[in-house]
Amino acid sequence: MTPEAQRQRPIFLVGMMGSGKSTVGRRLAAVLGRPFVDADREIESRCGVPVATIFELEGEDGFRRREAALLDDLTQRDGLVLATGGGAVLLPENRARLRERGCVVYLNASVQDLWLRLRNDRARPLLRTPDPRRRIAELIDARGPLYEACAHLTVATGRQPVERVVAEIVAALTDCPSHGHGLIQNA
Repeated sequence: MTPEAQRQRPIFLVGMMGSGKSTVGRRLAAVLGRPFVDADREIESRCGVPVATIFELEGEDGFRRREAALLDDLTQRDGLVLATGGGAVLLPENRARLRERGCVVYLNASVQDLWLRLRNDRARPLLRTPDPRRRIAELIDARGPLYEACAHLTVATGRQPVERVVAEIVAALTDCPSHGHGLIQNA
């Protein structure tokens, strides 16, 4: 892929809630001089209510329909750095769009690291359970293979600094396939 084409290829960050998609995405976009969009914040902006309210009013299925429509729109934008929601990979059409339309980076974190980051977060609808740590483990078991299936690049976001994660992504971007073929592991 030419350097010019690589600069225009959108970058999509996938991974569990708490894996660093928004933080890494903002920093990555700044380093690359690209626009950044957080999919969950964009849904909230377009709907005028928090994600948690959408879950309450429409259920997870309603939220996922809205998310799919948003991803269809956003994944067509050149040069974008997009932090997807943690469940964006649940629908096959989302996985296909992400993989075909950009460079997908899976930010991978352990149950322990996610628990440490999320244990005081009361805003996440999927963690409103008696045992949020167990719920995180269940979500990783269910979603991990889906993240891996659509990712071109996997980067561990355990306890390393954001700058290191961003540097790993930037270094590997030139190897990102132009049409969704191949897999680079950098964990």
